[in-house]
Amino acid sequence: MYSTVLITTPDERSAKSIAQTVLERRLAACANYFPIKSLYWWKEHIEEADEFILLLKIRTEDFEDLKKLVLKMHPYEIPCIVRYDIIEGHDKYLNWIRESTMKRSAD
Repeated sequence: MYSTVLITTPDERSAKSIAQTVLERRLAACANYFPIKSLYWWKEHIEEADEFILLLKIRTEDFEDLKKLVLKMHPYEIPCIVRYDIIEGHDKYLNWIRESTMKRSAD
């Protein structure tokens, strides 16, 4: 099974650093990151922030390892790390996710 993982970060540098690390460890096949505007509750106030979203394509079985790694790297006190199941998809793309996240002997 495959999933996408949505992570919000405070800036492009954080998003890119997390993306690079999870790709190097083959915990994701692909990472997209892009700027967003966010409104959210924090400590009893509504906050507004410019953030970056990181969208990862992963094997579902790798989620716990991915989450542990992101929690070590992420600057937020309570980061958004949310997994969504991919129920259907283009078979060749899903196979590419599997092949791209398989551990290599040098990994």
